[in-house]
Amino acid sequence: MTSPSTVSAAQLLAWQSTSEAAPLVIDVRSAAEFDAVHVRGAYHVPLPTLGEHTRELADHLAHDDRVVLVCQSGVRAEQGRRHLAAVGLEHAQVLDGGVAAYEQAGGDVVRGRRAWALERQVRLTAGSLVVTGLAAGRFVSPRARLLAAAIGTGLTVSALTDTCAMGAALARMPWNRDHTDPEPTDTLDRLARRTRAA
Repeated sequence: MTSPSTVSAAQLLAWQSTSEAAPLVIDVRSAAEFDAVHVRGAYHVPLPTLGEHTRELADHLAHDDRVVLVCQSGVRAEQGRRHLAAVGLEHAQVLDGGVAAYEQAGGDVVRGRRAWALERQVRLTAGSLVVTGLAAGRFVSPRARLLAAAIGTGLTVSALTDTCAMGAALARMPWNRDHTDPEPTDTLDRLARRTRAA
């Protein structure tokens, strides 16, 4: 059962099938993730941009009856929803299950160059560091196991605070930066044109 702050992929598809109820879909993932696959017609507003320009975005979104935020798993979209709620935009919802759930439900997506999702990169990096720390602790020095402990502690803090420092660091890596995030002014202009046309 989904809460009022989330919407299922099936419900989003139902809304999209009627022109008068079609929601505004905003994808808060990185440019690399958005370029790899996104909901057709979604606006790309990366989470850092949303966080820095929350008030301006909320002003443009206030006229939309339905706003659905999308990411890979729902964590970043929920962070975006909280940013918007903090400035008074209470009706934004998060797509439960993210882009993968939408596609699995039969939703229309646009595919581009394949890139690993940020969450997958975090799992690979964290897992590799834990294995390295444990192996080095066995064969080099027992103190190397502290690396595994540090990663475990970081993952625990990440879960408790619903943030991800490793993900933020990985998003700045060159392989994730060869895709460029849209300029905030361009994003705001696109939303303003959409509002005027409605």
